[in-house]
Amino acid sequence: MSYLITGLGNIGSGYSGTRHNIGFAVLDAWAKLHKTTFSTLRYGSMAQVKYAGKAIWLLKPSTYVNLSGKAVRYWMREERIPLENILVVTDDVALPFGKMRLRAKGTDGGHNGLKHIALLLETTGYARLRLGIGDDFPRGYQADYVLSPWNKEEEKELPYLTQKAIDAAQLFVKHGIDHAMTLVNAD
Repeated sequence: MSYLITGLGNIGSGYSGTRHNIGFAVLDAWAKLHKTTFSTLRYGSMAQVKYAGKAIWLLKPSTYVNLSGKAVRYWMREERIPLENILVVTDDVALPFGKMRLRAKGTDGGHNGLKHIALLLETTGYARLRLGIGDDFPRGYQADYVLSPWNKEEEKELPYLTQKAIDAAQLFVKHGIDHAMTLVNAD
C-alpha cells in the first residue's frame, strides 16, 4: 500500500527558508533521515521512503503553492494512491508558531494551495497537517509575512518542529487518520 505525502512550498532559491515553504522543509528533513534524495519528475520532486512496511512517496510540487493540485492529482493517479492515503503538509497563519493540527478533511482556511488541491481532486476530504507559522504581521501584509524568512528564534526551533511533523505523518501512515489525530491534536 502506497502513501503520498505532499509538502507545500514554492520552488526556487528565493523561497528557500521561508515560512510558506515549511512543507518542503519537513519532506527534506524526512528524506535526509532516510538518506534518500529527490528526483525531479513531472510537476515536482519526488523521493520514496519506507515506514511500517509501507511505501511513502514524498512530493514537493514544482507548480508553486497556488497550483499544488496539479501535482497532487497527477501523482495520486500515476501511483494509484487512494484519497485516504494522501496527506498534505502546509503552513497555517491561524496557528501559533510550533503548533500543529492534523485533520481528515476540511476547508482550505484561506490557503490557496489547499483550495487548488480541493478544486482538482473535487473534494475537501483529504488529510492535511497544518503547521503553525504565527501571525506576526500587520493587516494586509500576510503575503509578505508567509514569504519572509524565519527569525533567529524560530530557526532554532525548526528542527524540532519538522521532526514533530514527520512523527505525525508517520502516525498517519501506521495507524490511520483517526488514531493519528487523537495523538497529534492532543499535544
